[in-house]
Amino acid sequence: MNKNTKAWIALVFICITWGTTYLAIRIGVLHYPAFLFAGIRQLVGGIILMIAAFAAKRNIDWSREHILRNALIGGLMITMGNGLVTWGEKYIPSGVAALICSMMPIFAVLFNLLSSRKEHFNITIAIGLVLGTLGVGIIFKDNIKDFSNTAYIGGMIATLIATSSWALGSIISKKNTRQTNPMFNSGMQLFFGGVFLLLFSPVVDDYKGIDYANSDALLSLAYLIVFGSVIAYAAYNFALSTLPVGVVTLYAYANPLVAVVMGYLLMSEPLNIYTVLAFLTIVVGVYLVNRGYRRQHRYMDEPDPVDAIAAFPVEN
Repeated sequence: MNKNTKAWIALVFICITWGTTYLAIRIGVLHYPAFLFAGIRQLVGGIILMIAAFAAKRNIDWSREHILRNALIGGLMITMGNGLVTWGEKYIPSGVAALICSMMPIFAVLFNLLSSRKEHFNITIAIGLVLGTLGVGIIFKDNIKDFSNTAYIGGMIATLIATSSWALGSIISKKNTRQTNPMFNSGMQLFFGGVFLLLFSPVVDDYKGIDYANSDALLSLAYLIVFGSVIAYAAYNFALSTLPVGVVTLYAYANPLVAVVMGYLLMSEPLNIYTVLAFLTIVVGVYLVNRGYRRQHRYMDEPDPVDAIAAFPVEN
């Protein structure tokens, strides 16, 4: 089996695995407090990645500035991003959370447009933004009966904040890259994000009625650590090193579809015409925003930053 075939297998693995993490999170938070559950997962995953990277004896930057920057990225992407998604899934279906998270590239482009005078809207970006917003509106329409449930609305808002926070952290990470060990850097981000989650846990979480020995929760936690964080991230890096960036970004479109189908099959989450319409609308919106942004940079004869941002793993 050649390297290119292995890379395609790795990409399929990523599409499936990161799509199923939403369901695993949903199962976990039914038995564990959200921030505690996410904190344990990310802390352990981060330690495993750092040990593996350190054992490889590759270039590692121990400077105070570099460590603090990774702590900031971990706070944005892991504590705010993954932590709020995990908390939100206590109140909303895993498929809904995945559909909202699929809008991450749209938030990334918006932050770039707002932070740089060189960036500006075009009609393709505008249409994509409208479609992405419409897709979220369809999700709301499908669940309009839950509008009287403040916890459900809170879960939706938390997931939207998480998605925007992940996009901002991705931009900071991509705009300040150094030639150091990327696996160790990712391990640091998971580690610091996990530590912050555990520090916030006593304030946010309710520890009453925790079922520590629940087999479903423990299995979902182990699955998220081993497959969702460690193996999938290694597979992602391998795929990105072999296949074109634009091909690797396909996982971002496959993940919500996998999450919606798995939630329907295993958790009896709703799957109807509105769910399908929301998925299609958001995916087309994300595609158009990225296409419009790439066109702008080709016209300006500049390197395209969106590919790098869109390819950054949206792992939950």
